Amino acid sequence: MSIPHVDVIIVGGGPGGATAALRLADSGLKVVVLEKATFPRDKICGDALSGKVVSVLKYTRPELVDELYQFQPKLGSWGIRFISPNRTTLDIPFKLDRSGMTHAPGFISKRVDFDEFLWRQLANFDHIETYQGEAVTEIKRSRDHAWVKTTSREWTCSVVIGADGAHSVVNKQLGQIKVEKNHYCAGIRAYYAGVSGFHEENFIELQFLQELLPGYFWIFPLPNGRANVGLGMLSRDVSRHKVNLKERLKEVVASHPELAPRFKDARLEGKITGFGLPLGSKKRPISGDKFMLVGDAASLIDPFSGEGIGNAMLSGKIAAETILNLRDSDFTAEDLRVYDQAVYKKIWQELAISRKMQQLVNYPWLFNFIARKANRNEALRSMMTMMFDNLDIRKELSKPGFYWKLFTGR
Repeated sequence: MSIPHVDVIIVGGGPGGATAALRLADSGLKVVVLEKATFPRDKICGDALSGKVVSVLKYTRPELVDELYQFQPKLGSWGIRFISPNRTTLDIPFKLDRSGMTHAPGFISKRVDFDEFLWRQLANFDHIETYQGEAVTEIKRSRDHAWVKTTSREWTCSVVIGADGAHSVVNKQLGQIKVEKNHYCAGIRAYYAGVSGFHEENFIELQFLQELLPGYFWIFPLPNGRANVGLGMLSRDVSRHKVNLKERLKEVVASHPELAPRFKDARLEGKITGFGLPLGSKKRPISGDKFMLVGDAASLIDPFSGEGIGNAMLSGKIAAETILNLRDSDFTAEDLRVYDQAVYKKIWQELAISRKMQQLVNYPWLFNFIARKANRNEALRSMMTMMFDNLDIRKELSKPGFYWKLFTGR
C-alpha cells in the first residue's frame, strides 16, 4: 500500500499551527494538521492574548476577527498593572487614544477555549485535513521529501512545520535548539475562583515581589470571576536557589500581607501545574532541510512579559507565506533560511529589547524608582503606554542612558 503524499504537514494544532494552516487554506496546497491531544485540551499558559493576535488574524483570515470578538469565553483587557518590589502600583493602559475603539486591545482567554476556537475554523476548508490524537513518533528526510509517522498513520510531504510547543518532536528530531537555563523560564499556573481586587478594566497584573526577584507573580482576570494565577522565574535561578515554585505560589496566596486578603474567599480549581517557557532572548536556527519551527517550538516567547501566543501566530503566518513563495523549490535548508531572516526581521528588535527589560528586574531599586516617577509624571506614563505599539520608544526604555536622564532630571 502506497504512503499518501501531501504538500505540507503541520505538527501541532495550537495557535501557531492553526494560523499557518489558515494562511494556506486558499492556496490549493494539500495540508495535514496533526494534534497529539484531543480538543478541547488544556495548554498550560498565562492565557493573555496581546493585540498582535488580532493583527495576525486580521491579516490571515479577516472574516474570523468578528467571530473572535463575538467569542464568549474571553475577557477584554485595557491595560497592564505593574507592582514594583516596594509595592508601588503603576497602571499602564494599552492605548492612549480610545476614540473609535469598540473592543479592548487585549484579551484573556483560557487556552482550552481559544485553541479550540482556532481548531474549529480548520474544518471549513477542503484542502485542510485535521487529525486529533495523532502523536508524531518519527520524522525522516530524503532529498525529495519528508516522511512523518504517527501512532497510527504515515505520510510523505514536501515540508514540515513544527508547531508542537516547548517540547517539540520536530525540533528534537530535526532541529538544533537545546534548553539553556539562562534563556528558559520555569512557570507555575493555577486557576482560582473568587479572587478579588482586580482593576475595573481588567488590567493584567505583574507583581514583582522582592522575595521572587528576578521572577514575578501574575494574576490575570478571566470570565466568570476566575483568575489565572502563577509565577515565573528563569530556570537558571530556580536551579541556583533551589526554588520550589509550587510552594512559593502557595505561600504568596496564603500569607503575603497584601495578596493573601484577595484570596481569602478564593478556591483553587484543579491542580497547580508547571510548564517551561523557551524564551526568545537569543537568535537560533529555526529551520533546516524540509522543516520550519514556529512559536514555542522555535523559542519565540517574549523574555519580559512571557507572552507567546502572538509570536506563535505571527511565525505561523510567516512560515505559510514562506511556503507559498517557495512552492516550486525543494525546501532545502538554504531555501528556508529566508524564513529565519523574515521572522527575526519582524520580531528580533522587540525580543532583544524585552531581554534588556527583563534584566532590569535584577535592580529592584531602579524598578521602584521608575514606578514612583511614572506615577508623578504623566508624560512618562504616556511614554510607557506608547511602548506597546512603538518599538523605538520601547528601545529607549531599555537604555541605561534613559534612566540616567530620569535621575538627573535632564
